[in-house]
Amino acid sequence: MKMLNPHKARLERQMVGSTNRWRFSKKPFSGDLLALSQKCKALSVDFDEALKNPERLCISQIQQLFCEKFKHNDIPTGEADVILECLGFKWELHQPQLFQSETLTKLYLAALARGTTYPLKELEKLLRAQLPGKTKEREPVKKIIIFLKINDPQVTKAAFSMALKSLYLSEVEMNKDDVLGVLASAHILQFSSLSQRCVAMMMNGLSPTTIKNFYLAGCKYKEEQLTTACEKWLEMNLVPLVGTQIHLRKIPQDLLHKVLMSPSLFTFSEFHLLKTMLLWVFLQLNNRVQTIPIHETVLSFFTSFSKECCFLDRDVGQRLMPLFRCLHLHSITRSKDLEQLRHINLFPESWLVRVAANHYHALENGGDMVHLKDLNTNAVRFGLLFSQEHTTHSQTIAMYGFFFEIKGIRHGTTSYSFYMQRLRHTDLELPDLGYKDGPISLKAERLVRYEIRAQTLVDGKWQEFGTNQVVHKFGLTKSSRKSNTLKIQTVGTPIYASFAFIFPGS
Repeated sequence: MKMLNPHKARLERQMVGSTNRWRFSKKPFSGDLLALSQKCKALSVDFDEALKNPERLCISQIQQLFCEKFKHNDIPTGEADVILECLGFKWELHQPQLFQSETLTKLYLAALARGTTYPLKELEKLLRAQLPGKTKEREPVKKIIIFLKINDPQVTKAAFSMALKSLYLSEVEMNKDDVLGVLASAHILQFSSLSQRCVAMMMNGLSPTTIKNFYLAGCKYKEEQLTTACEKWLEMNLVPLVGTQIHLRKIPQDLLHKVLMSPSLFTFSEFHLLKTMLLWVFLQLNNRVQTIPIHETVLSFFTSFSKECCFLDRDVGQRLMPLFRCLHLHSITRSKDLEQLRHINLFPESWLVRVAANHYHALENGGDMVHLKDLNTNAVRFGLLFSQEHTTHSQTIAMYGFFFEIKGIRHGTTSYSFYMQRLRHTDLELPDLGYKDGPISLKAERLVRYEIRAQTLVDGKWQEFGTNQVVHKFGLTKSSRKSNTLKIQTVGTPIYASFAFIFPGS
């Protein structure tokens, strides 16, 4: 007697209650028609009625049966089983491909129920034709016409055609001009694999020209992965890239607000970020401007308003108030920059008084920023954009009479290090740095809480490195003047290196 194979796969059912009825396991539908019928009985669902209301069917399980069969077969060349009428056109489709779309599956099953007196028999005939081993001559399945109404303006004939083509071909060529319409079509069709492909393509195609439309599409179609990618991309590129192009005008206010609130936001300095914000407001209020204006033109626009009321207190400025509240104005300490803040009459007088009072208090107390507690929301921040051509890159910064150098070094093709170190005022050419009229502290030591971060994009994913928050007493000796060094290994470029710090009470 031939020994049975103990490992042979067998269908397993689970009993429902104390009866002899059965129901499906959580695994995909296996093509067991008896189990399908018994499941409806167990749930007290009339099968004919269920066909008229496809939401009550196991759509995903039926889809799984057809999609698995489709994976192992060539593209059908025979007569179409289904006619889809949509957007004023008729599209011929085949059943195995049609069932990849949940929307088309529901429409088909609903049409199947309406078109026959015995919908159960028609469905059984349809499913039986897909069972393994049934490769010989099969009973013909009735051709059905289905209708789909689309109201989304993003769905064009070309995009919808490309989406339907994707039912047959796994890799349909499309460019960034097509992808938005194809995503909209995939969303309407509930064609998840195509949606995922569109999202991946959009995430890899983020740029100043696409960021607005891709972000709005992510919000509209609830593609959280895409909206998150848009936010992250803009956190890094708002100041160095988008802030230098006319496309800055297109950034939605809600997206801009999220980016400004992020502790990961990259900026060369707080004043650079302020200039970007002023430019964004200018472009919002001057729609006819088609080229990036010089900074003096932007300043002249704000100073043209009456001095009786600051810009943010006006009706046009009230809705923009949350954006400017995100700025760390206490990080702006150069007298020239502070004078510019007062001159443009943008901020309420109470804001400027508070900034001036905090500066005065810090200077009186050796640099202590006692009004600042949280490094994520209150830090003084600076940044270096380390590109491929750099071997070393540094910037000198001053804060309440203390001078620091933030620096990045490339050690090889993929090895980098970033750190900050304290400098003596005698080592600097103060007039060249613009600190000629600034204070100079002679304190030998300065307590600093800081964090160094580096971020770069590799194969569509952001790599993030950091020192975590460190408290260090910076002195002027060789052993105490230097911070911890952030060492990273990456093939990404450019690298966005951010330095955030505050002076706690000492």
